[in-house]
Amino acid sequence: MTQIQYPATHAPDHSGKVRDIFDLGDKLLLVASDRLSAYDVVLPDQIPDKGAILTSITRFWMDQFGDRIPHHLLSVAASDLPEPFAECAQHWGPRFMLVRKLEMFPIECIVRGYITGSGWKEYQQHGTVCGIELPAGLRDCEQLPEPIFTPSTKNDHGHDENISLERAAELVGAERLAELQQRSLEIYSFGRDYARERGIILADTKFEFGCIDGGPAILGDEVLTPDSSRFWPADEYTVGEQPPSFDKQYVRNHLSGTDWDKKPPAPTLPEDVIAGTCARYQEIYQKLTGQPWSANA
Repeated sequence: MTQIQYPATHAPDHSGKVRDIFDLGDKLLLVASDRLSAYDVVLPDQIPDKGAILTSITRFWMDQFGDRIPHHLLSVAASDLPEPFAECAQHWGPRFMLVRKLEMFPIECIVRGYITGSGWKEYQQHGTVCGIELPAGLRDCEQLPEPIFTPSTKNDHGHDENISLERAAELVGAERLAELQQRSLEIYSFGRDYARERGIILADTKFEFGCIDGGPAILGDEVLTPDSSRFWPADEYTVGEQPPSFDKQYVRNHLSGTDWDKKPPAPTLPEDVIAGTCARYQEIYQKLTGQPWSANA
């Protein structure tokens, strides 16, 4: 189990399912652990290098965006951190980011380009996804005519819940929701096209946004990673069948074959599932970036 060494005098101000957060005033220090959650429950086993891979992929995408997509990343250099964090960061590898502190919006911005998962279940019952009516006759994992924006609640504990656009507008305001929808679809389309050129289908993904003093929406958290997205190999994709994935769906598939009730505590993972998950994270990193994974990236 990977143990991240923090300064003895500084405990994280917040620990989420995956990330530990230190409040540095007008900035935040985000450190991604190797913890893995499934069905909104943190599993007892960690995935080696997972936090470093997720952060490296997020850094990669933000570099790709350039000035087109406002985001919160300020620096990935240990020398830009105040002491005592700078010294510790020398040993963290690429699992940390210094970011702007945002006032985060209370919704997750999900974009679906293909119908699968919870969206497929709703569609089978009602012909809709998050209340959005879709054409009849779609099959599991089929590409949608156009990507759709389907927000959800954002819960630190318990399950996130899909919500309608009307409910999302009540939470953030109609004007802000329109901005988040436009921005989310823009980022998804960029990522989808980039990934497809590299033999990867970006089936769906989720984003989180915030702002500073009520200003424009700024992209935060992780971006287009295996924990926030479904990535499928294009050469193994067949409509109507669940393709293999480069994301943590591999773990979900294993857990769904057990008698776990999806409530804490979660069961331990077999060594082969841990190794297989680690290999998938490394593979999607290489396919996206064109570089083999290295913890010194």
